[in-house]
Amino acid sequence: MATDEYANDVLVSADWVEDNLDEFQDDGSDLRLVEVDVDTEAYDEEHAPGAIGFNWETQLQDQTRRDILDKDEFEDLLGSHGISEDDTVVLYGDNSNWFAAYAYWQFKYYGHDDARLLDGGREYWLENDYPTTDEVPAFSETEYDASGPRESIRAYRDDVENAIDRGVPLVDVRSPEEFSGEVLAPPGLQETAQRGGHVPGAKNISWAAVTNDDGTFKSRDELEALYADEGIEGDSTTVAYCRIGERSSVAWFALHELLGYEDAVNYDGSWTEWGNLVDAPIEQGSGE
Repeated sequence: MATDEYANDVLVSADWVEDNLDEFQDDGSDLRLVEVDVDTEAYDEEHAPGAIGFNWETQLQDQTRRDILDKDEFEDLLGSHGISEDDTVVLYGDNSNWFAAYAYWQFKYYGHDDARLLDGGREYWLENDYPTTDEVPAFSETEYDASGPRESIRAYRDDVENAIDRGVPLVDVRSPEEFSGEVLAPPGLQETAQRGGHVPGAKNISWAAVTNDDGTFKSRDELEALYADEGIEGDSTTVAYCRIGERSSVAWFALHELLGYEDAVNYDGSWTEWGNLVDAPIEQGSGE
């Protein structure tokens, strides 16, 4: 099922998804495929057969609180698309699974036991000529009963303040230009913070460093070495953050799910929150 034996319960290959497309399209199956993007224009044009399309910005975010969905909203969203808490849900999306990894983290936050990522995401699926369609599947509505939230995988501003005081590892997965404060957001994306820079003491380990050129995740040995070079070996809490929490979800997935570092957490408020807080400490420059 998986692309690497170390990830056999959280990561599936495109070949495995293709082999199971009939089940992903079956209303009575316990397999569900979900594409998650920041908008759904690409999904509308083509997607994997049987894939449900979620808009990260409008469907997986509370529109007034700038927060993840509350429990009732999460349950309603999944149940309305024929997803139950016992289903195996495979998530994938653009940008090497940025928003799919965020959705995966949200699924885990609300206690969904069997969620997985499609290794390589949407680009890998398209570039390797796997089947696509523009048909939108219709699954019978069901009841979804979330067992979460599981706060052990989420960090809040207080946790970041405590991490600074205690010297807990902080991983800033943004670009070097964002980390230094030279820019506030990647080119073409909305600037969501008043100040640039990074949380004091944070290490700049890009989200892209955990993936290969084709968007698939690197091997266990490569991931272990990547983080160990910055003194992160899974023996303490590690806080990952980015600008809005999606790129840091990729790093969290690598740390918590692939390497099994149980105390890795995602600070989904990320720089949008920290960079706008009055009197919150920041550092600028490369940090070297």
